[in-house]
Amino acid sequence: MSTDLTGIATQSGTFSIGGDMPVHRLGFGAMRITGPGIWGEPKDPIEARAVLKRTIELGIDFIDTADSYGPEVSERLIGEALAPYSSGAVIATKAGLTRQGPDRWLPVGRPEYIRQCVELSLRRLKMETIPLYQLHRIDAKVPAEEQFGVLKDLQAEGKVRHVGLSEVSVQEIELARKTVPIATVQNLYNLSNRQSEAVLDYCDQENIGFIPWFPVAAGELARPGSILDGIAKKLNASVAQIALAWLLKRSPVMLPIPGTSLVNHLEENTAAAALQLCDTDYHELSNLVKA
Repeated sequence: MSTDLTGIATQSGTFSIGGDMPVHRLGFGAMRITGPGIWGEPKDPIEARAVLKRTIELGIDFIDTADSYGPEVSERLIGEALAPYSSGAVIATKAGLTRQGPDRWLPVGRPEYIRQCVELSLRRLKMETIPLYQLHRIDAKVPAEEQFGVLKDLQAEGKVRHVGLSEVSVQEIELARKTVPIATVQNLYNLSNRQSEAVLDYCDQENIGFIPWFPVAAGELARPGSILDGIAKKLNASVAQIALAWLLKRSPVMLPIPGTSLVNHLEENTAAAALQLCDTDYHELSNLVKA
């Protein structure tokens, strides 16, 4: 894109994670800077590093990753490209999913494993404290209280600043909060998939950051001639930009993290921060799918 987009992510507004860690609401998800199937090295390592450096220029100060992306590749690239981090930059990572090959994931939530994961993430990211550390999945084979307990211990030791959860129900969030404060929740949520509507409403009520993964999926809603397609054409925007603008308008705790391995695509996604949906368009889009 030829337009000067320097700092444009700042137009998405801010949210304070945990009440003391402000970020611009439109962030970046670093899953796609790895190889196919979220496995191995990127096809173009130079472009992957350029994407990471460009996020900062665009005003993005919230980058989400996980030790399982690659595995290890995404975290290592972030550490190589961005450390030492600019003031205010928040890198969020996760543990709790293991990899057995491309597109294969299995949860492991044993406390000693999570403790090992945080130590290795600190090394790869070149940090002393991880700003936001998320349990990627609750492991059904391990008592949930043990998984939450080790996160509480890591926080008390100063290795983790804030704790988050991923793919959880309201009941699971409430259970976790009996052990450790929960600053964010990362669930599947987008314009065409509202299955986490109740979780989002709970986060809104409790001022917990909500990180929608797979944020730009639109599916059949984006077909030519659809309401979504018409609004995109009217605003001279892409369907993905409209989907992101809808998320940002949906809730003040919403923290979308669109991901990509290409600088041009990153710039296109981030330009959504400046896109304002009128109430009529917003409600039309909201009514396309019922939770």
